[in-house]
Amino acid sequence: MVNPPSLESAIAAHRFGLGEASLATVAGDPRDWLRAQIGPADAPRGEGLLTTPQALAHVVAEREKRQQAKNPPPGMTAEQVLAGHYRDVINADLRSRLLTAATTTRPFAERLQWFWSNHFTVSLAKGSARGLVGAFERDAIRPNIAGSFEALLVASTTHPAMLRYLDNSQSAGPNSVIVGRAARRAARAGEAARVTGLNENLAREVLELHTLGAESARGAQPSYTQADVTSFARVLTGWRVNLQDDDLTRTFDPAWHEPGPKTVLGKTYASGPDALRQVLHDLAHHPATARFVTTKLARHIVNDTPPPALVDRLVAVYLDNGTQLAPVYRELIRSPEAWSEQPAKLKTPEEFVVSSARMLGLDRRMAERGDAGSISALGQRIQAAPSPAGWSDRAEDWLGPDAVWKRVEWATRTAGRLGTSIDARALAAQSLGPLLSAPTRTQLDRAADGSQALALLLMAPEFQRR
Repeated sequence: MVNPPSLESAIAAHRFGLGEASLATVAGDPRDWLRAQIGPADAPRGEGLLTTPQALAHVVAEREKRQQAKNPPPGMTAEQVLAGHYRDVINADLRSRLLTAATTTRPFAERLQWFWSNHFTVSLAKGSARGLVGAFERDAIRPNIAGSFEALLVASTTHPAMLRYLDNSQSAGPNSVIVGRAARRAARAGEAARVTGLNENLAREVLELHTLGAESARGAQPSYTQADVTSFARVLTGWRVNLQDDDLTRTFDPAWHEPGPKTVLGKTYASGPDALRQVLHDLAHHPATARFVTTKLARHIVNDTPPPALVDRLVAVYLDNGTQLAPVYRELIRSPEAWSEQPAKLKTPEEFVVSSARMLGLDRRMAERGDAGSISALGQRIQAAPSPAGWSDRAEDWLGPDAVWKRVEWATRTAGRLGTSIDARALAAQSLGPLLSAPTRTQLDRAADGSQALALLLMAPEFQRR
């Protein structure tokens, strides 16, 4: 006799994972099922995926396209010429992200990959990142999600996609060789210098969004100040992607680096490329970073206002283990606060569509049907967050009337295609198990037909939340 699925199996599958068609997938102890998934994320599935050097080669080739765009073919605009250059690369990246999430047998690891990709956002919404976002996730995030936060921070900060997205490729030390050379050249020509100096975007976002957190800069004893942002930006000068160089993997150019020592958070660092890794080491080990990062992780898994006691334990584990993330994940899995019966988190559009695909067995059809467009219509353009802060992880930001109505429309269309071939009542019991409430079960029983029953299942609170 097969034992009915436990509540903890359902929580493991839906809150920590990405949803399952059957809770039988969570065999044995649900906590052991999750712990076994801790490690680097799966290798991405799909075809047409580029390495970082290959993606950068596309960026170089874009310059030729820009020349063509000045005289576009009949019936095309300049923007269409440029957009077409990246279309295949971007579509391959989107298909791969969805296909990997829909088919993985390690959904907890994939959820963590999503979390860290959003934490270290690089977005297609900015033209300089076009064609590079997928490579960034594959090279900087996936291999590092269960190592140290320090390694993840270094990999993301120095990746060409991040350097271009946050304009560090345009940042030059005010006293650097390149600025002096540009000033002399401009003076001879009687023109304004093209290379003018410091850009603080990457420095600010590393401090505000990736490590210490904006809140830590406020109050009577801020963890960092504007002076730290400026000094850190000087440390970051020279870290850029030189598209004129044959070696597209080279990301430090001494000619752009600000000479001399720099002081960040009260500590002085020598000039040169080693200073960046030293600063990132100190930022990763800072208590404010430990609290900021673990609070975000607890918010993502548990609820929008994570319990302070839980966060305190995660902070201690993070610091005691030298920023290693695997012990933090194990503590989260062990924590009773993460296993509350009442689902608290609302699925984002991407989570909603991917968990639907996993429950309905659509997996590979996601990549073929272009579900990235469906997710965009629901309000979340994949790999294209509107700002470096990434997509919101709070329910209130996804619960507007229009957003809910779009979910209803998507659920209705999907149910209309599949309702006659899927028994929604049986599927609800298999997938949600003890999470399925009596009111939802009654609604499914009273549905007029299979399509209506499936639409009701997709919009049920137990499925919309995790």
